[in-house]
Amino acid sequence: MAQTVVVTGAGGFIGLRLTERLLRAGAEVRAAVRRDSAALEALAGRGRLRQVAVGEIGSADWSSVLAGAQAVVHLAARAHVIRPSQRDDGFAGINRGATLRLAEAAGRAGVKRLVFVSSAKAEDASGDPYSRSKAEAERLLGDASGDLGLECVIVRPPLVYGPGVRANFLRLMRLVDSGIPLPFGRVDNRRSFAFVGNLADALHACVEHPRAAGRTFAVSDGEDISTPELVRRIARALDRPARLFPVPVPLLALAGRLTGQASAVARLTGSLTVDDSAIRSALGWRAPFSMEQGLAETAAWYRGRQIEGDGSHPRAGG
Repeated sequence: MAQTVVVTGAGGFIGLRLTERLLRAGAEVRAAVRRDSAALEALAGRGRLRQVAVGEIGSADWSSVLAGAQAVVHLAARAHVIRPSQRDDGFAGINRGATLRLAEAAGRAGVKRLVFVSSAKAEDASGDPYSRSKAEAERLLGDASGDLGLECVIVRPPLVYGPGVRANFLRLMRLVDSGIPLPFGRVDNRRSFAFVGNLADALHACVEHPRAAGRTFAVSDGEDISTPELVRRIARALDRPARLFPVPVPLLALAGRLTGQASAVARLTGSLTVDDSAIRSALGWRAPFSMEQGLAETAAWYRGRQIEGDGSHPRAGG
């Protein structure tokens, strides 16, 4: 693989792993970041890597970043609400508007392929503002790709975990590690997950494989598990007991509404699965890591944070 690839959001959780994967494959990587990243600097000795600080993605000037590049992987996005008044516009401005401007700039620069990292929830355009903005971006890219001369590839991962994970997955790891009994014993859902190493490998395949052009692919670890099973697997990876007790799901939902955690409870009790057969059949892609391997690597990173002292909850006895 001897091409120049621009990665937006390269200093983030997924971006770092993807950059490492591309460098290992021999690509020249231009890491488009808001500001210089020390984590990316640590990868500089592994191949041809250049950081380019573009500032806020919504107002970035892409011309110099894209010049001479053959592919772009667009990871940068807004995933959280900054303030209530931005509940819809904040997502749309970055995830939809900035994505289209990047695609237009890529077309002008003669870039051949744009890989857009969307979301498994984008298939349901009636979902939350984040999911809607991703779905709208997918539609705009599909409409514009022909005129821009771009081969667009859409990748829809479910929840991504691995070293560096934040938000809900990290909170669940902390709860399991604490030894607090968790009320998910009667949850009977199914969810897909993607280890960050598997997603990075799939994105690399989407950058270089000729049959990826114009396709939409879901990516996962290849198995769907319930929340109780996820707790058990995290517990095994952390060498902790899995403590679950049964609470009816309607009661969990009520508790979520009363405590302002309705969306968090819905994620833990609801189902969200993806079918990754398309990328397997079209590109011959196979996940290089099992979920057990991914969780083991995540647990090792988590333990390292504990040793360094990151403010995580202390371990409970037993």
